Amino acid sequence: MTDRIVLTGLTARGNHGVYDFERAEGQDFVVDAMLELDLAPAATSDDVVDTVHYGELADRLVAVVTGEPVNLIETLAARLVAECLADERVRAATVTVHKPQAPIPHAFRDVAVTVRRER
Repeated sequence: MTDRIVLTGLTARGNHGVYDFERAEGQDFVVDAMLELDLAPAATSDDVVDTVHYGELADRLVAVVTGEPVNLIETLAARLVAECLADERVRAATVTVHKPQAPIPHAFRDVAVTVRRER
């Protein structure tokens, strides 16, 4: 499968983390999602019903990030990729969760976890 829908840099505030202050204060999480599916039906029909509506996908992913807190971004990434696979047309999905404000006592640019799942 070579057709893809890619959503990058989706940012939402969540209360995920192993520390109490992360749960209480929250922080921004950045999500990149790549869906693998056949886009030929949408390209032929030129109708959004024949593809994954990326705006609606973004809404669902933000709902996961802003929803029930988890300890690990691995768990968050697994929940997000499951949301991507909820549409039966999606054959595989890759999600990266970035935690740029992770509580690390050293200078760093990013911490991220990437998961890929397929049917």
